Amino acid sequence: MSRVNENRKELFLRACRFQPVERVPVWIMRQAGRYLPEYQAVRAKHSFLAICKAPELAAEVSLQPFHVLGVDAVIVFSDILIVAEAMGMQLDVPDSGPVLSDPVRDRAAVARLRDFDPERETGFVGDAIRAICREVGPEVPVIGFAAAPWTLACYMIEGQTRGDISIAKQFMRDEPALLRDLLARIARSTATYLKSQIAAGAAVVQLFDTWAGEVTRDEYESFELPATRAVFESLGAPGVPTILYGKGSSHLIELQSKTGADVVSVDWRTDLGEARRTLGDRVALQGNVDPNILLGPEAAIREAARDAVEKTGGVGHILNLGHGILPTTPVQNARAFVEAGQTAPLPARAHSSEAD
Repeated sequence: MSRVNENRKELFLRACRFQPVERVPVWIMRQAGRYLPEYQAVRAKHSFLAICKAPELAAEVSLQPFHVLGVDAVIVFSDILIVAEAMGMQLDVPDSGPVLSDPVRDRAAVARLRDFDPERETGFVGDAIRAICREVGPEVPVIGFAAAPWTLACYMIEGQTRGDISIAKQFMRDEPALLRDLLARIARSTATYLKSQIAAGAAVVQLFDTWAGEVTRDEYESFELPATRAVFESLGAPGVPTILYGKGSSHLIELQSKTGADVVSVDWRTDLGEARRTLGDRVALQGNVDPNILLGPEAAIREAARDAVEKTGGVGHILNLGHGILPTTPVQNARAFVEAGQTAPLPARAHSSEAD
């Protein structure tokens, strides 16, 4: 099915706003990355951080999935720890994983964190967004992003993570007031950072909350919810939809819907039909095909994409994976996923009409 003359931005924004659509928009978390030979060619010549901080390179790799897969949105290539670096922490991203030197473990370390001017400290992100917007024009949405406050706090406290945030959880128990101070500082800086991305041309912004699943409902309500809500409330951009993704957070979905996000993005552990019944039409949904399915046969990939669309009825839904695409994913499988979502039939109530 040809999508050449379609206004992808309008489609994407309508889905975020729970308005009728002709089809679901589709993109893939971590869509610019190691599974693409085009990305590997760039990465062979430049370090990860060098790509993030060179606008022309960041724009180039951001655009690769748009050209190769035909996704409906371009997310700027960057890293969630850029804000931590801008706040004063030393960041290194070796192949073994990101490292923040001198982890935040006490009041003095929190006090050393600084507010920053995103145009001066992280202007390369805005420049990359502007370059992408020039390339794709006004009819393709560009997505800006940052870490949710709790997730960034976890990295700041741990220094690095290997699937274990026990130090951050202990910090929560031992220093609740100090953690709230840290989260408030992060929220303030994150909001300023996202505002600069919106000013550069981002049509949508997303918060990634990788470590949301590690907290209880009470902990989320006490610590995460106020900080995440503060980010969204501070943006002051009513025309720019917001997305919140939380990994392993099916037990938190009702609370996530209270953050002010327009879209709640869920991982593959959450049944989309149950999520829709729980949230109704309060917020749109994004997700949530298991990334591992893209390692299998094309028929199963297409079935999973169509099933995800069917469970939400197509309205108020952005099709995506339930987490980032795996590096070993064959490119043709990623393309099959995108095509299956873009051609999935919708029930009549999901379609836009002349009366809308």
